[in-house]
Amino acid sequence: MPEDWMLPKIFPIGGILFDLLFVMIAIPIEAYVLHSRLKFDKKTSTFYAISINLFSSVIGWCIFFVSEPLLPIQVKSELINYMLFNSFKLPSTQTLIILTACIIFFATFLMKFFILRVLLFSLHEPVVKKEAKEEETKISQRQQRLRLSSVNFQNTNLVTTILIANSLSYTAITIILLFRSK
Repeated sequence: MPEDWMLPKIFPIGGILFDLLFVMIAIPIEAYVLHSRLKFDKKTSTFYAISINLFSSVIGWCIFFVSEPLLPIQVKSELINYMLFNSFKLPSTQTLIILTACIIFFATFLMKFFILRVLLFSLHEPVVKKEAKEEETKISQRQQRLRLSSVNFQNTNLVTTILIANSLSYTAITIILLFRSK
């Protein structure tokens, strides 16, 4: 470990617990959407929901810890004040929060989409036989176009499903944050 690396004296346990709560809320919501829209079984949809939420959460925290030292001091102060005391000093912070929330929503959506694509691609077990390869070479151009349009439809369905799942989980999280602020 580097010599200048120090553990924080104040640990934001509230922020960590709320992130854990958010992940625990998002997983069943997104698993249900994956199950109902992509027709995965419940175990598979739960696995994918857990995977995409944990990976996107870890990536999000890594991005936060890399970008936090680059923030202006006033924004850092507001961030620390919110994490520790659940309040803001400046009224102009709401605009920054709304902008940041929109960016985080779409960044999380893209992360979850690409993570799910990688998981689907990497966990797919291809079973290729010699007969199948010979038949594949004889496929007409019409069948290849149909297959290509099917792949495009599957990508559109995957994008729509992830967008719906992410929207529903973010809506639930926003409702909890609104209850927390009262």
